[in-house]
Amino acid sequence: TYSLLSFGQLKESQEIDSVFKEWSKRNVPGGAIGIIKDGELIYAKGYGIADLEHGIKISPSSVFNIGAASQQFVAFSLLLLEEQGKLNLDDTVQTYLPDFPEYDAPLTIRHFIHHTSGIRHYRNLMHLKGRGVLDNIEAEEVYALIKHQKALNFLPGEKFSWSNSAYFLLAKIIEKVSGQSLKKFLKEHIFGPLGMNSTLFYDDNTDLIKNRAFSYNKKINGDGFDNLIMRFDLVGAGGVYSTIEDLFLWDQNFYNNILGNGGQKIITNMHKEGLLNNGKSSGHAYGLTIDNYKGLKTVENGGWSAGYQSEILRFPDQSFSVIILANRGDAVLYSMAYQVADALIKGEFINLPKNKGNSTDNKTDNHDSSDVKEKFSLKQITGDYEMEPGRLLKFNTKHNSLQLLEGWGDPLMLIHTQRNIYKEANNPYLQFVFSNLNNGRTQNLTVSDAGFTRTLIRKEKFDFSNLNLADYTDDFYSEEIDATHLLFLDDGQLKVKIANNEALALAPYSIDTFYSNGYMVHFTRTNGAISGFDLKYGWITNLKFKKK
Repeated sequence: TYSLLSFGQLKESQEIDSVFKEWSKRNVPGGAIGIIKDGELIYAKGYGIADLEHGIKISPSSVFNIGAASQQFVAFSLLLLEEQGKLNLDDTVQTYLPDFPEYDAPLTIRHFIHHTSGIRHYRNLMHLKGRGVLDNIEAEEVYALIKHQKALNFLPGEKFSWSNSAYFLLAKIIEKVSGQSLKKFLKEHIFGPLGMNSTLFYDDNTDLIKNRAFSYNKKINGDGFDNLIMRFDLVGAGGVYSTIEDLFLWDQNFYNNILGNGGQKIITNMHKEGLLNNGKSSGHAYGLTIDNYKGLKTVENGGWSAGYQSEILRFPDQSFSVIILANRGDAVLYSMAYQVADALIKGEFINLPKNKGNSTDNKTDNHDSSDVKEKFSLKQITGDYEMEPGRLLKFNTKHNSLQLLEGWGDPLMLIHTQRNIYKEANNPYLQFVFSNLNNGRTQNLTVSDAGFTRTLIRKEKFDFSNLNLADYTDDFYSEEIDATHLLFLDDGQLKVKIANNEALALAPYSIDTFYSNGYMVHFTRTNGAISGFDLKYGWITNLKFKKK
């Protein structure tokens, strides 16, 4: 590993290295870490290889795609334009994009910033056309696809739902108002003034990036890694390439802003969470998530894009931040960042009373696993637990141990710790607690990670022995995405084929409803015969398909 210790060797360096031990093996991709305390980059280190073909090691100067963490720069740019008097965040989108369709309620810039617009997520839409994140997709094609949607997922302001389309459109608004490309505007108004000389919005995949780390995924079968050759260059929702050293400069600007008119007013605005129509918080500020961990306020954002990952975790009251950038798709940066925080600022954590303290609906760090006193058998806890309709965590047994089949990519073997508590070997924070035994099976599952807790309910298996699966087979067409999905039977299994992608196996969820993790179809009937279906996929709901 390559190490740059800007301000001396940390006494906790061995503990930090243990968090990244998998990245220190020979000939594997990894990442870079930066630790900031009281205005100084006290620790900056690279682990693993930036370019496996040429054996180039990762350093704090290596350049990574930071994925959705890019959105904070778009949000800040909008605040700069507001400061300049060039736009109002409560303006409708059509004020700047007059050809954009109108829906049942006004869509404002503020809705887009806080992911409360209901606009369908364009990456999900492209996936449903058979296109992926590695593909070169023209901005004009994406804009036309978004505009072609006849409906929103929900009324603007009704709830939070992630949408890359929102930030793609915000980028277009910035370009329209400023008269510059997003790349040039950011260089002139943010990256240049802060000295972030290795940071850019990458809007042309033919451009070279000096010191770039390339991204990789672990091979599904066998050892080693696959090279992810990405030609994707849309900007707004993502697209920033940056380094540990540059993001340190961005982090410090939150404490002493020198951009725009200067001063902290714009920083204060960056941390204001959006409000829903009912007056409650959306849980999302200006490209940032405000939360707490062990009694301390946190400001967090991260991202993923084709094997690249990023995590920026700030404890503003402690003037402490952890930044991790990775070039491997199997990393768990969110937990890693909290492990580093545990090592360095554990003396400042607050012991909160049980089940009390600040939290959002699905986020809290106060779960006490000692609540569960019983010890259940593997047979009693195995089965499916529902995160949301059509998205399940599936547990079975393998070699007398508990295995998680879906939800975190590859199957995970879980380790039993005590009572009904199981953990994942490579992530000490990821914990599964089974509870509420009824009719010989547990009915609830509490999943927790660093700063996150969510309770799932068992999904009972549906008896589909009387279903005639042949009724659901045919070609189904969606005008909104101009794509056909083929549903067919393969050895008694209903499957769906999307373009040239591998077919997905569909399992019955209820009468006329089938799912594959993340893909859920509810068939509609006319005079008793199947005539189409409504699709829920990722951050898309009620996408209409008609039987051809």
